[in-house]
Amino acid sequence: MTAKKVAVVLFNLGGPDSLESVRPFLFNLFSDPAILRMPNPMRWMIAQIISRSRAEKSQNIYKLVGGRSPLLPSTQAQADALQKSLGDVVGTVTVHVCMQYWHPMAKEVVGAIKEDKPDRVILLPLYPQFSTTTAGTSLNAFNREARAQGLSVPIDSLCCFPFQDGFLSETVQNIRFSLDAASQRGKPRLLLSAHGLPERTIQAGDPYQWQVEQTAQAIVDELGDSSLDYTICYQSRVGPVKWIGPFIEDEIHRAGRDQVPVVIAPISFVSEHVETLVEIEQEMRELADDVGVPGFERVPAVATGSSFINGLADLVRRAIGRGGPASEHGERLCPKAFGQCPMAVQV
Repeated sequence: MTAKKVAVVLFNLGGPDSLESVRPFLFNLFSDPAILRMPNPMRWMIAQIISRSRAEKSQNIYKLVGGRSPLLPSTQAQADALQKSLGDVVGTVTVHVCMQYWHPMAKEVVGAIKEDKPDRVILLPLYPQFSTTTAGTSLNAFNREARAQGLSVPIDSLCCFPFQDGFLSETVQNIRFSLDAASQRGKPRLLLSAHGLPERTIQAGDPYQWQVEQTAQAIVDELGDSSLDYTICYQSRVGPVKWIGPFIEDEIHRAGRDQVPVVIAPISFVSEHVETLVEIEQEMRELADDVGVPGFERVPAVATGSSFINGLADLVRRAIGRGGPASEHGERLCPKAFGQCPMAVQV
């Protein structure tokens, strides 16, 4: 399937662009039914309570990174790099950025795309591993808005890329550098960290944890060190519900007891934001110091690394030639047990 004019949409979480927008950003986040799985008006009421109670704490976090989220400018830089990498595609390709919980959001982006009159739209969430709470809700929001605005051109989506070659090679390159630096203080332990989810989300058929494990195994295989000391861990849990583990804090405590340096690689984030720049770089580093971890290295996000961007471009090229919803390989990746995988074809 070919088109003369293609719009590519990169999705990310979004973040407040000022301290004043922190509270409405939090409200948008927690009023999403994919995040708080309860009916309205209860969800609306809980979102109001959470956004009010967490606003000041979150503002203090964003003050540490300049008073605004770095996610939009970093995602725009990725869009610009992807646009350049797709320069060899026949026809016109325009790359847009769409955020889920703060501007530019689906309504604005769909309007701009409709005005541009493309022949085809390709949706690419910047979440390597699919979850209903990230890529799923972003794709659903865009498609709803497209219907509402009458955007009638073909819309295809790429749901995930947990072991895409460019993503893996960029990640492994960054990890090697950090492992070398940490090895000056002993044999390091590699913590492959991903954003956590409530256990009930996974139990409902969300494939995220399984895909994280596939990414981690592919990274370990690529590193090729049979003596590698590593573990998967999860960060950023909030609220009283039970979350998947092990938790990153517990792994840092364990490294302190074992007296081994740690290298933390965020494998579910492709851009720097408060989870990497504050939670890992500042809070986890401070915890590591407190519990006597002899060395600490944070692996940077893949960002605009050439292998990663070229890998995204390969995904888009294949999507242009193929058509229809797809994973990184076209077919469904997830086992049948994961009923919330977005791919219709069963394996």
